[in-house]
Amino acid sequence: MNALTQFAQSRLAWSILLITALGLEACALFFQYVMLLDPCVMCIYQRVALVGILLAAIIGVIGHSNRFVRFIAVLLWGASASWGLKIAIELVDMQTNPSPFSTCSFLPEFPSWMPLHEWLPSVFMPTGMCSDIPWEMFGVTMGQWMILAFSVYLLALLVFIIPALAKTVSRN
Repeated sequence: MNALTQFAQSRLAWSILLITALGLEACALFFQYVMLLDPCVMCIYQRVALVGILLAAIIGVIGHSNRFVRFIAVLLWGASASWGLKIAIELVDMQTNPSPFSTCSFLPEFPSWMPLHEWLPSVFMPTGMCSDIPWEMFGVTMGQWMILAFSVYLLALLVFIIPALAKTVSRN
């Protein structure tokens, strides 16, 4: 357990989280701008959840040796991954069980104090429809892959949370 505690409190652990979230954000932009796939509003919300994980990782990298800072980073990580998983499940449900009564909006509903779609429309403005399935790999849709990704983030959080919040281990 001591080795896991040391890893959870290390800059390397938080850097791995940062690199994976950054990689998924880069993939989203690759799909949008290279493969020309239009993101729907639920895809945009998943991007925001990944930004939350990215911010948690940055906080963790900067304050990895401080228990309170790790606590804040872990909370943001958990909230972002949980929300992202919820959104991904809703998207897959819309795609697999299409209904005229269950549709997504054309514009994201960000708080008025944080209109990301106005500040950075190239990243946060949806242009696609939620019911479309524009891409699959091995018969798995992008939404289903994101369910897997957010589930892995939550599983990693469960493995990580107890040692990450433990008292700082002295390194001899």
